[in-house]
Amino acid sequence: MDREQEDLQFLGFFGIFTESFNIVLSWRKIFSKITLTLILPLTVVFLAHIQVTELLFFKILKNEDSLNSIPKNSSKYTKLSDIITSEWISFWLFKAAYFTFFLILALLSSAAVVYTVACVYTGKEITFSKVIGVVPKVWRRLMVTFLWNFVIVLIYNMAFGVLIVLWSAIFGFGGIGVLVISGLSVSYVVGFVYISVVWHLASVVSVLEDVYGIQAMLKGKELIKGKMVLSCGVFFTFTVLFLGGQLVFQTLVVLGSSKYYGLRIVLGILCFLLLFKVFLFGLVAQTILYFVCKSYHHQNIDKPLLSDHLEVYHGDYVPLKEQDVQLGEL
Repeated sequence: MDREQEDLQFLGFFGIFTESFNIVLSWRKIFSKITLTLILPLTVVFLAHIQVTELLFFKILKNEDSLNSIPKNSSKYTKLSDIITSEWISFWLFKAAYFTFFLILALLSSAAVVYTVACVYTGKEITFSKVIGVVPKVWRRLMVTFLWNFVIVLIYNMAFGVLIVLWSAIFGFGGIGVLVISGLSVSYVVGFVYISVVWHLASVVSVLEDVYGIQAMLKGKELIKGKMVLSCGVFFTFTVLFLGGQLVFQTLVVLGSSKYYGLRIVLGILCFLLLFKVFLFGLVAQTILYFVCKSYHHQNIDKPLLSDHLEVYHGDYVPLKEQDVQLGEL
């Protein structure tokens, strides 16, 4: 990132994507190692989860259909019912294991990429071993921030669900009721996107500053002011690419016709390539967006101090303190 800090605030939608591409290309050796170690396994876990979930779920559905044609008081019914119960338990245990591994890999990848981009920004010497050494310590901070985001999203979803149920119970689904529920649903999506964008910025804050958890969320909320459209545009683009790759893989690869086996393999490879690039460039872009927002709010960053705080001192990760980042409004 050779741009002056004052110029970062003028970096637009395409500028962020161009800057992300230039950084990854210029430092392709270190990013290739991060990709091979963390992001590729993350992509494999995600796609394998889709495949295994479909297999388990359709097996359960098949057994449940068979159960409906068996007399309830027969031993065969009891045996098949026990099998279905066991399959549901296996299904949810698999889901829990997947979520755990995916979350760990996602947070480790985020820590590695944010740390690397910050080192590039400061001109600090960086090696893959340094990244791997710092990542586990940064990961704990990211976990706390994620848990706070999870709680916020959970409360948000529960509040929206209660609101919909109450409105439906009182006014029903006719005429005005449907119109209001549609308006509430649109508001819900807007709010959910806002929370997600704040969380992505909060993740970068958790790595580069001395705050994490709810404080990082609040800091992300402040940073996004004035750059809401840009932030949502970047988030929306990567979300569409991610969901598009997931949809194609699920419908055309996992559930595709066996007659087109070769085509399914090609599409599976393309989805794999798309998704790991979305993961990588998405993390790079959100880090650049952090610096853009800091520049927009005239919160200058002292590069030597940032470089010092990115060092591993006696094996301990030293996060960047607020007073080191924000030197005051220019």
